[in-house]
Amino acid sequence: MTPRDVACIELVELLTDYLEGALPPADVAAVEAHLAQCPACRRYLDQMRATIATLGTVPVETLSDGAWGVLLDAFTRRTGPR
Repeated sequence: MTPRDVACIELVELLTDYLEGALPPADVAAVEAHLAQCPACRRYLDQMRATIATLGTVPVETLSDGAWGVLLDAFTRRTGPR
């Protein structure tokens, strides 16, 4: 069985769950098939892994309102409004 096609925008939406091991096997296969064919998404995945490794886990409750706003604005600019 061939994994379903995943567009780059969908990969971005699935990546957090992929990194956390929270995707069903069919979605893991689809993400990995896309990554095998898409250098841009592989770079994005590498950037996400580097960010996680650099920042570690920061409990949300420890963020000030200002820091929370800056991070949310940066995420929104990167991914677009939902």
